[in-house]
Amino acid sequence: MKSKVIGAITLAVAAAGLFAAAAPAFAQQKTITVWWVKGFYKSEDEALAETIKKFEAKTGIKVELSQYAIQDMIPKTVAALDAGTVPDVAYSDSYDVQVQGKWAYEGKLEDLTDVMEPIKGRFVQNTLDASILYNDVAKKKSYYGFPLKQQSMHVQIWNDMLEKAGFKQSDIPNDWTGYWTFWCDKVQPAIRKATGQRIYAVGQPMGVESTDSFQSFYTFMDAYHVKLVDDDGKLLVDDPTVRENLIKAMKDYTDTYIKGCTPPSSTTWKDPDNNVAFHNKTIVMTHNFTISIAAKWFEDSQNQNLTPEQREAGKKAYEQDIITASFPKAPDGSTIRYRSDVKTGLVFTAAKNKAEAKQFISFLLQEENVRPYIEGALGRWFPVTKESQESPFWQADKHRKAVYAQFKGGTAAFDFTKNWKFTILNNENVWAKAMNRVVSEKVPVDKAVDELIARIKQVAG
Repeated sequence: MKSKVIGAITLAVAAAGLFAAAAPAFAQQKTITVWWVKGFYKSEDEALAETIKKFEAKTGIKVELSQYAIQDMIPKTVAALDAGTVPDVAYSDSYDVQVQGKWAYEGKLEDLTDVMEPIKGRFVQNTLDASILYNDVAKKKSYYGFPLKQQSMHVQIWNDMLEKAGFKQSDIPNDWTGYWTFWCDKVQPAIRKATGQRIYAVGQPMGVESTDSFQSFYTFMDAYHVKLVDDDGKLLVDDPTVRENLIKAMKDYTDTYIKGCTPPSSTTWKDPDNNVAFHNKTIVMTHNFTISIAAKWFEDSQNQNLTPEQREAGKKAYEQDIITASFPKAPDGSTIRYRSDVKTGLVFTAAKNKAEAKQFISFLLQEENVRPYIEGALGRWFPVTKESQESPFWQADKHRKAVYAQFKGGTAAFDFTKNWKFTILNNENVWAKAMNRVVSEKVPVDKAVDELIARIKQVAG
């Protein structure tokens, strides 16, 4: 009996020792939390999931992924910051435009220089520049984010509707005044006569809750060479020339509405609404900050859940009926230099697993991982790496070639990358508010612009 007890104790001790030996290895297994915006297309999310699977297999680090709709990402992240329970890695399409510069300024973002410096040669310079922000706590500029993808302004046109109105693409003028006159004074009456329907020539986003409205208005400002800040973020709005050209840009933008050339509902449009109006063929053309409009029809052509007829309609729309084009020449005859909005991901200083988070980012940004994710968006996003920009994907059809040509022509950064307080102005959408002062409240354009300038100075001065 005594020997059995001793034997049992010996076995128990041995088992405990074995467990103790295994415990450190078990304890070393890490789990990181990743918050990510839900993709526009299924193929985006599938590419991200595949990269996570490969990362877990290679590193032994488990990834807990949570995906949210874009409108939920900032409220959830703000709540997490307030509670001190931030994710280890976070990405949203809205961070850069609305909050990232502020968080960097306040010292809430981790410096990612050790991730970006070794690989910066793989990235296009403008995408690196957009990731370098000022931290007022550390009193320095650094990589307070990692570049993932970028977007710019494109024009989408229904070619079959243009033809029904009696015109072809070569009839579209390339001078600024002639271009907008063509749509409003020629195409709109002609398409209405041909169809007997109240179709509008232009879809001009003007909603206060629409990022399309301020991104589109920036293109009009760029047509008039309006420069609101210098490279150091200092305001230039007291320059009389800036005011003069801002008035011209605002007048041109709102004239489309005043002439009855865009749907009355465009003053309340949210981001999907100009897409919907285009898809429903209640407008002939619209400008959009991605080619998501055309890409929707490509996705339809590939969607096995749709009928053969629906897939064929998607194929015809994408390959034949929809044109992806650029804006016309600026009023002075120069070529407009488009703004590029570089989308960036973050690591917070309050994150619990920063070393592992950086491992994940480094893995994600490897060419074989980031390219399927970007191309999974079907052309909606343009790459940030030099190699991915030269992928055959961007030469595969007329829409992607148009995107490629626009980016290769050179782009400029948005003002919020130079002065973070412009994220506040974007959140308020002071641009769309000024538009609505003109078209809904009948305020003179110069007065609306003076109010706009006063608000810019109040917030970003």
